[in-house]
Amino acid sequence: MKRPGLARPFSLGETITLVPVFDGHNDVLLRLWGKKVGDPVAAFLNGDGQGHLDLPRMLKGGFAGGFFAIFTPSPEDDEDDEDINPPPAHKVTQAAAMAAVTGMASILFRIEEGAEGRFRVCRSAAEIRAAMAENAVAAIFHIEGAEAIDPELKALDLLHQAGLRSLGIVWSRDNQFGHGVPFRFPSSPDTGPGLTEAGKALVRRCNQLKIMIDVSHLNEKGFWDVARHSTAPLVATHSNAHALSPTSRNLLDDQIRIIGQTGGMIGLNFANGFLRADGRWQSENGLETMLRHLDHLIGLAGEDHVGLGSDFDGARIPSQIGDVTGLPRLTAAMESHGYGRELIEKLCSSNWLRVLERSWGG
Repeated sequence: MKRPGLARPFSLGETITLVPVFDGHNDVLLRLWGKKVGDPVAAFLNGDGQGHLDLPRMLKGGFAGGFFAIFTPSPEDDEDDEDINPPPAHKVTQAAAMAAVTGMASILFRIEEGAEGRFRVCRSAAEIRAAMAENAVAAIFHIEGAEAIDPELKALDLLHQAGLRSLGIVWSRDNQFGHGVPFRFPSSPDTGPGLTEAGKALVRRCNQLKIMIDVSHLNEKGFWDVARHSTAPLVATHSNAHALSPTSRNLLDDQIRIIGQTGGMIGLNFANGFLRADGRWQSENGLETMLRHLDHLIGLAGEDHVGLGSDFDGARIPSQIGDVTGLPRLTAAMESHGYGRELIEKLCSSNWLRVLERSWGG
């Protein structure tokens, strides 16, 4: 199931300084892939006003780049359920997953082709820095859930050559590599066994290829298996603090600490249901909930290991942000909360660039 306070209020006409944001997770490719009418590439490049992201709004909101996820939905999943405890996710076949990967990757690369330099798919931290320096959106090819990859990992080699640089082993469903946390509230992330032997082999091969591994959506045992078997920094691209919102999707304090100890990264998820103490999805959710999670994550992982992982176009988010053009309201709220300029810049971009340099080797 993908699901399409504030220290002081801001009016729509108020001028807020843009801080470049590098974001840990979005699902705009899934939204565009699902469009029934028109050209999805043109809709993104020209701005269709739908969902949370398109290129004109990203440039307006200071969105400098991020992880562009490819996720394979199941036609059996209920996308409209708004209860605290959504129904279980249904599995997908490798063939269906590869078809989704091919379709969404094609959209990603055609956006780059049509963007006239304003949008670039980046394969190194140096390419990201270069794109950001020229005010182009820097995109990372990311897959969320490894169902498209065969047990022999042949598809992984191919996808890496195509530009894959980040991989979430699971979404919130099981696959041949591991066990995803179901959407449960309240619930511990300890919901099943850890990585399979194929999953451990996948971790080792990702380390060899310098594909960043995303532990978001893994259950607790799978998380600790990655911690034991990976030689790279631990990264949760879009996860929050279980102590503040006790959903199975959020990280326990010990997990947050070890991510910081490995030099890794946690991207704050904007999803209401992963921010709120009651686990509900209503968008009348002030930005103070986001600041509380940031305080908690920084306190345990350290200020060099926390950033943003919005889940734009994949979640219901606070109405005070609304869409990507609301990012300056969040950074202004950070400032009013007492965060200094250096810390805000770390949270918005420089921490992500640092961990990518460590994970990819420059």
